[in-house]
Amino acid sequence: MNTIRIGLLGFGTVGSGTVKILLENRDVIEARLGASLEVKWIADLDIKTDRGVSVDRGILTTDANMVIDDPEVDIVVELIGGYEPAKTFILHAIEKGKQVVTANKALLAAHGGEIFSAASRQGVELGFEASVGGGIPLIRSIKEGLVANRIQGLFGILNGTANYILTKMTDEGSPFSEVLKEAQALGYAEADPTFDVEGIDATHKLTILLSIAYGVPIDSDAVWTEGISRITPLDIKFMKEFGYRIKLLAISKDDGEAIEARVHPTLIPEDSLLANVNEAYNALYLRGDAVGNIMLYGPGAGMMPTGSAVVSDLVDVARNALNDSIGRVPMVGYQPGSVKARRIKAIEELDTQYYFRFSADDRPGVLSKIAGILGKHGISIESVHQKGRDLLGAVPIVMITHEAREASVKTALAEIDQLDVVRDKTMLIRIEDWK
Repeated sequence: MNTIRIGLLGFGTVGSGTVKILLENRDVIEARLGASLEVKWIADLDIKTDRGVSVDRGILTTDANMVIDDPEVDIVVELIGGYEPAKTFILHAIEKGKQVVTANKALLAAHGGEIFSAASRQGVELGFEASVGGGIPLIRSIKEGLVANRIQGLFGILNGTANYILTKMTDEGSPFSEVLKEAQALGYAEADPTFDVEGIDATHKLTILLSIAYGVPIDSDAVWTEGISRITPLDIKFMKEFGYRIKLLAISKDDGEAIEARVHPTLIPEDSLLANVNEAYNALYLRGDAVGNIMLYGPGAGMMPTGSAVVSDLVDVARNALNDSIGRVPMVGYQPGSVKARRIKAIEELDTQYYFRFSADDRPGVLSKIAGILGKHGISIESVHQKGRDLLGAVPIVMITHEAREASVKTALAEIDQLDVVRDKTMLIRIEDWK
């Protein structure tokens, strides 16, 4: 039986999961691959801490370059994370003619174009299934399972930490800061949760999905990004009254002329599939012109789910190498010559419905002033609730609009926020209803 030798860079949570799966499921992997996957080296700065996985101490090293340079290593797996030295190690491995597997979504979102180009020139594979959606096979589903389709829309819950926080806020009425501390205590959120709660992690993942769905170059700067830190229990209470739940969604739509690409808190109907994806789970709802609507759902992170995705890439790359078919499936699903820039819509071009919450003085005529400014800018109101005073004497006025242009909304809200009867900046949350 042939043996494919692996050099693993990074022996943290995902690295440990990957090795555990390779050891415990060796028989089923060999039966499906027709070859053996052997971990020849594991490189990490810390090779003393017990990871709960039984490995020969002789394969542990702190020298990543030695692993990459070993002529017997067939596939280099980068699970270090971050930008450097991960980027340098991946490019070094590609230069050495090694096949590469990575779970590094931040690196691919920032430098994917350079890395994909280097791999293409060198004629090596680059597997990155684990970079988006943990154990959910999102990337392979789009690249291969949906190859017959023009992808018309993507709606994704792609960050488990943010989804956990919003679920708890919705179900328990707890404030953001309190739930964030709970998420950190449970290990769902990092000590510095910025990437998760401010939408940056979801943007990295959406950037990768855009490249494989539409064949566009990697460009994370083109994705409009907002986080969830301003969401309050008061807003969630009002949203429920209107029949919505709130999710941090990664959204893309293709109208044939240009592409929408945005990550932000979004209201969706409470009876929709995505509205009922809770806790730390992820999901991607796709619309293809041939297949229609489908949803992929499951654990979006964690030792074993993400390790599962890494091993799936290892098997895929090994199959291609064993059958002399490297490059059988293009890295981003499109042939390199067909990857072309397309116009990404500015957020000001968005047409959608909106949720507004104004904090205003309890005076006669306040509602008419606000409605008058909205009307002047072509924004019509579908429904409005005016509640009792809060502890500071302000009155929350909550509105759902009909579809409006974002540029007009921003102009109108800037004018409303300058009114002497408005106490605080208006809360704006976009609404999506694709049923």
